[in-house]
Amino acid sequence: MKWDWGAVSDFMPQFWDGLLVTLQALALGSLISFALGLVWALLMRVPSRWVTWPVGVVTEFVRNTPLLVQLFFLFYVLPEWGVTFSALTTGVFAIGLHYSTYTMQVYRAGIEAVPVGQWEAATALNLPLTRTWTAVILPQAIRRVVPALGNYVIAMLKDTPMLMAITVLDMLGEARLFAQEQFQFTEPLTVIGVAFIVISYLASLLLRALERRLVH
Repeated sequence: MKWDWGAVSDFMPQFWDGLLVTLQALALGSLISFALGLVWALLMRVPSRWVTWPVGVVTEFVRNTPLLVQLFFLFYVLPEWGVTFSALTTGVFAIGLHYSTYTMQVYRAGIEAVPVGQWEAATALNLPLTRTWTAVILPQAIRRVVPALGNYVIAMLKDTPMLMAITVLDMLGEARLFAQEQFQFTEPLTVIGVAFIVISYLASLLLRALERRLVH
């Protein structure tokens, strides 16, 4: 089969649209997963089973059900209960919620890795609990787990094509639409594959540089 550069040229406007949607979903989904994951991790340290038990049940349920099922539920079932959002908003929330159950474990490990002496020093200084967390514990914990959080960003990037299942036109969605309209599948899908490789590689380089900076 001959490679058609004309098809590649024709596909590029749709590719840039899809790339923008993919990056939007990735950025917003990452922010949700980071923020919500930290909330889950902090709630799991509350000395009350009335808090930790429901949080544990919810996070285990979300972590152990497929992201695709969650996307379908939020997009197709919630409207029957009167809760409706756009496809992109639903996808961003779903991917952020799903990965927050993983970042929760990352934060938990980071918090537990903070030396006991730091807790004891904060207690000796009679720091309020909120001050202990915001000024002593979390800065050290988050610094330790940034590389692990970065790995989940790359994983989220690879899962963004699932949003196509709820009509979000990300890169893969645009490639599929173009292929069905033009009956040319090789060129757009190859472009998308290369784009994912390049973005993932650049993200890994940025992650390594950030890790070196934090370590030193």
